[in-house]
Amino acid sequence: MINNISVVIPVLNEERNIINLITEIKKNLEKKIKYEIIIVDDGSSDNTHNVLLKYLKKNKKVLVFKHKKNYGQSVSLRTGIMQTSSNYIVTLDGDGQNDPRDILKLLKNFETDKEFMMVIGNRVKRIDNFARRLASRSAFKIRKFILKDETPDTGCAIKVFKKEDFLKLPFFNHIHRFLPFLFNSFKGKVISIQVNHRARINGYSKYSNFQRFLVGISDIFGVIWLRKRSKWPINYEKVNNIKLIKRGKNGN
Repeated sequence: MINNISVVIPVLNEERNIINLITEIKKNLEKKIKYEIIIVDDGSSDNTHNVLLKYLKKNKKVLVFKHKKNYGQSVSLRTGIMQTSSNYIVTLDGDGQNDPRDILKLLKNFETDKEFMMVIGNRVKRIDNFARRLASRSAFKIRKFILKDETPDTGCAIKVFKKEDFLKLPFFNHIHRFLPFLFNSFKGKVISIQVNHRARINGYSKYSNFQRFLVGISDIFGVIWLRKRSKWPINYEKVNNIKLIKRGKNGN
């Protein structure tokens, strides 16, 4: 049973959304589970940072870290995860489209005895325009064809996994788009759970559909190369301060 989590949220120019999201998270988790909320401001150019600083004076369960410039969602996630106090990580977007009520649902489906696993949301009823839904569906078919990835919604930001498992993965920019594929590739388990999806109330998306497509295609071939080059898993145990490492047959 999971009784302590760290909620990690990367944000970029979400001054009108982030406080409402934090309030929702607190409302759904308070007195149900021990938690902390870690916000990573990825070089926002609006008033996001000042809004968060003002809020911090009233709430000690929220920690805020700020990048001096924009590094992207994957780097922001890693920054936040490195600062967490819990081994159980929950991630979601800062735009409010993920529903915090789904956090406990995902946690209930996480098998704590598994060494390497992830639970990810599946936005069956997406509240997006036609162009975005079409782009998402096309990306799914391409991933399925090339990567043999059966995860129905790899782009869903709401996920649960262990910090120690995430840190075992080879890190690269845009890794957040391929976490289910990597968990599966390295003999892990991925469970998809239907979640709610909401319309963005304020602001706008930071990515165009064409930009997502171009980056996604190049990254697909990158992770194929990475999987071939990765030696996984490396099993080790500690015996009287000596770490025994079991390597592959070729010694690599």
